[in-house]
Amino acid sequence: MVVTPTFREALGFWLKLGCISFGGPAGQIATMHTELVERRRWIDVKTFLHALNFCMVLPGPEATQLAIYCGWRLHGLRGGLAAGILFVLPAALLLWGLSWAYMAHGDLPAVTALFRGLKPAVVAIVAAALIRIGRRSLHGALAWTLAAGAFAALYYGRVAFPVVVAASLVVGFLVGQRWPDALVADKQDPDDPAMIPPAAAAAVPMGKVAAWGVALWLAPVLAAGLVWGWDGTLARMGWFFSRAALVTFGGAYAVLPYVGQQSVEHFGWLAPGQMLEGLGLAETTPGPLIMVLQFVGFVGAWQHSGTLSPLAAGTLGALMTTWTTFVPSFVFIFLGAPYIERIRGYRPLAGALAAVTAAVVGVILNLAVGFGLQVFREPTGGADIFAVTLTVAAFVLMQFLRVGIVPVVLGSALVGWATLVIG
Repeated sequence: MVVTPTFREALGFWLKLGCISFGGPAGQIATMHTELVERRRWIDVKTFLHALNFCMVLPGPEATQLAIYCGWRLHGLRGGLAAGILFVLPAALLLWGLSWAYMAHGDLPAVTALFRGLKPAVVAIVAAALIRIGRRSLHGALAWTLAAGAFAALYYGRVAFPVVVAASLVVGFLVGQRWPDALVADKQDPDDPAMIPPAAAAAVPMGKVAAWGVALWLAPVLAAGLVWGWDGTLARMGWFFSRAALVTFGGAYAVLPYVGQQSVEHFGWLAPGQMLEGLGLAETTPGPLIMVLQFVGFVGAWQHSGTLSPLAAGTLGALMTTWTTFVPSFVFIFLGAPYIERIRGYRPLAGALAAVTAAVVGVILNLAVGFGLQVFREPTGGADIFAVTLTVAAFVLMQFLRVGIVPVVLGSALVGWATLVIG
């Protein structure tokens, strides 16, 4: 039975989630599923997976969009705003502090040591999340085939993520027309409470939402251009990250090569190697991993501060990139969610979205394998026994002993820090 929380209860949960959501999108989605569906029962499993399917086909950070969707489902516009803001805010504040320390004080040996413990924990979190999501979304031979095909296309064929998503949508839509139960195992009962749109899904003035959303999205970019010039660093960052927000399918790992190449080679905001160091800092924070783009904005503006102080420029650069990266997610959800709720009983659409969810299992596996290979490999080419051992230990603690994500993350970071202390 679904329980409806008060808005105050939801606020407390979204703030807590923003503070503990380590592990990248897979870990964050798994955490939301555990808390919202299994433990608190605020969202039923059908609604959660339907929302996940929809968010997977949007550009932008899917875990953030899923939080916005669930908040909107619970309390309408204010619920979506609260969920999205509180999901991002703790990571934004923490990464701002780490970025300042990075630029003001140079190398951070203690943070490097923390990475040594955190990275194996993140691999374990993603592996546990992959198992949990796979169990929920892979029903039938076709779903397993789509997941395996997505992994093979990405890992071996180097096919772009948007192509995998588009192909999955087409296959799912066609299958949903011809064989409606091949991907969607349960029949959609229109009298099922999970199928009844919430009050928030009533007719919304789509034009008004779009106008306000685009105006808020671009307002800081226009202000930066008017105050510091259209060729200034802040305005150029605003336009660049606004464009990037429209093509960032596949999450942080998919967009980082593009942003890194443009930031280093085209704009010259970052020096070679700083992008990877920023990713390492972002891995130590909760919230969406794509928050690493805030680091790019901070460092790029700090190093090209013009008439501003480096700290002021860096702070404005961080705000600009964070704003133009995440505001589009709110716009996409508030525009699309009410209509997706109304047509969720349409079998071809349900098949298309279910196919995307199955394919995303393969996408997450591809990311987990790629990240694991980086973590487990020594610079000399051999295996990092410390990283392998810590990953196995963290996985066992979460998967079999049911230890929470936060104790595992903190414990792993402490183990990494201990390696610095003992040399």
